Amino acid sequence: MNIDFTGKSVLVTGSTAGIGFAAAKGFLAAGANVVVNGRSTASVEAALAELLPIGSTVQGFAGDLGTVEACALLVERHPAFDIVVNNIGVYAPQDFFETGDDVWDHFFQTNVMSGVRLSRAYAPGMVDRGWGRIVFISSESAINIPADMIHYGFTKTGQLAVSRGLAKRLAGTGVTVNSVLPGPTLSEGVAGMLKAGNSSGDNVEKIAADFIAEHRSSSILRRAATVEEVANMIVYVSSEQASATTGAALRVDGGVVDSIV
Repeated sequence: MNIDFTGKSVLVTGSTAGIGFAAAKGFLAAGANVVVNGRSTASVEAALAELLPIGSTVQGFAGDLGTVEACALLVERHPAFDIVVNNIGVYAPQDFFETGDDVWDHFFQTNVMSGVRLSRAYAPGMVDRGWGRIVFISSESAINIPADMIHYGFTKTGQLAVSRGLAKRLAGTGVTVNSVLPGPTLSEGVAGMLKAGNSSGDNVEKIAADFIAEHRSSSILRRAATVEEVANMIVYVSSEQASATTGAALRVDGGVVDSIV
């Protein structure tokens, strides 16, 4: 299978590190024109420095896309994309009874409304051109709501609802809308969180595997996925080859969700 994005413009939000960065790298290597996004100019410039040797067709946009203002500025600067990957997200464990309205709203605005706003802005152009891809990066936590991150799981489930509903709204237009559901993934953020809570001296892969055995015992993979493994699914579902896949929730969870469908 030869996936080729030559001539396609791609936005990957939250793409200066982790899954988003790996996806941006995959799109760029396949010939796409890519815009990477981070909250700070410094993070965007650092990502561009790593990506430019792969391909010169990459640009950056610094801004917190969890805000109305940053989304509007992005659309003003880049009025059209063929592919939009709604990857920006925040997560943090916090007990339900200690999670105030401000935290719930911050998670909702960042994880859900950023994707709503950008899809609303860019989907009409895709429809006019008769081709497009919108991908929401959800999580297995959308199905297995974590007791210590109910506010996070709520937003991931919300993404599934938006994705499925928008796919139906765009039926027959040539624009597909899908969700990708990573399971435990060894991004920089997760690696840092695991190391901070562990004093064993083990390498981070072993720490992650032990965490999965204890807290995600249904895992069939028995290890954390790499960001590249998740990015491969994002790149594929955005390709021409995935033209018959829409309205789907595609799991890259290592079998954590104990379901045959």
